[in-house]
Amino acid sequence: MKIVFMGTPQAAVPSVQRLVSDGHDVVAVYTQPDRPSGRGNKIAFSPVKEFAIANRFPIFQPTKIKTGEALDIFKSHAADVAIVVAYGRILPETYLRAFSNGAVNVHFSLLPKYRGAAPVNWAIVNGETETGVTTMQMDAGLDTGPILLQRAIAIDGNETAIDLTSRLSFAGADLLSDTLKRLNEIEPNQQADDIATFAPIMKRDDGLIDWRLSATEISNRVRGFQPFPSTFTYLQETKLTVWRAFPVDGNGAEKKMPGEVIGARGDEFFVVCGGGSILKIEEIQPEGKRRMPVRDFLNGIKIQAGTILGT
Repeated sequence: MKIVFMGTPQAAVPSVQRLVSDGHDVVAVYTQPDRPSGRGNKIAFSPVKEFAIANRFPIFQPTKIKTGEALDIFKSHAADVAIVVAYGRILPETYLRAFSNGAVNVHFSLLPKYRGAAPVNWAIVNGETETGVTTMQMDAGLDTGPILLQRAIAIDGNETAIDLTSRLSFAGADLLSDTLKRLNEIEPNQQADDIATFAPIMKRDDGLIDWRLSATEISNRVRGFQPFPSTFTYLQETKLTVWRAFPVDGNGAEKKMPGEVIGARGDEFFVVCGGGSILKIEEIQPEGKRRMPVRDFLNGIKIQAGTILGT
């Protein structure tokens, strides 16, 4: 098939790789415009653009897509279908009707659960034990189009959103391959809007730890809010980003304050959470410094039992 591929982050690369290995003709690659990145604000190419350059695909990075000129260029590719994987923009309906097979999206959830920009993150934050990938015939709504194929995947209790996104990206590539092979025989299924859930764009303030939550809920946020917005608290005026933490069994903390440190020595850094639950922090990053194991952090600063973390 002649395909226009639209994607931006690393999670989209396995899908375009699979299109190539399956023998499809990728006639154009659309990705987000280049943006400054890092301390030096150097211009960085998206992972999808890097792949397209390496494979000499025509690259398009329109800053505006809702113009007649942009639409004409898009239609000129005369593809059979557009494949969209984390492109980063909502496509106008004119784009979705441009090709004979419309536009097919690979979405990293089991729709209609977790429609929106951050399905992997919110699935972990909300304590889900299962997620998956969906191929969908796109319509004008936000992830509301008819479902083509789905595949469920268990969420490991220790993996971060970064880890899970990587696994889902390869599962999504496999599902996309199956979808295109059977595209003319698959009967699309309408989504049940009444059971839909949403995964909105995350805000920086979402990462601030509320120690009144249970240790399990906070641990889920630590895993789910990676790489952004990360999960953080404060030791007096110093921001501490928590990169690895898990709930542990413990007794006698019910009368302690949420956010109270009850142990800080060696590899052990224990903090009381809601309901007297206890969180063990294993990896942390003081503001302006590198990520480090708790032992390294505690070697450089003495924290007394009874210290309260938070703003």
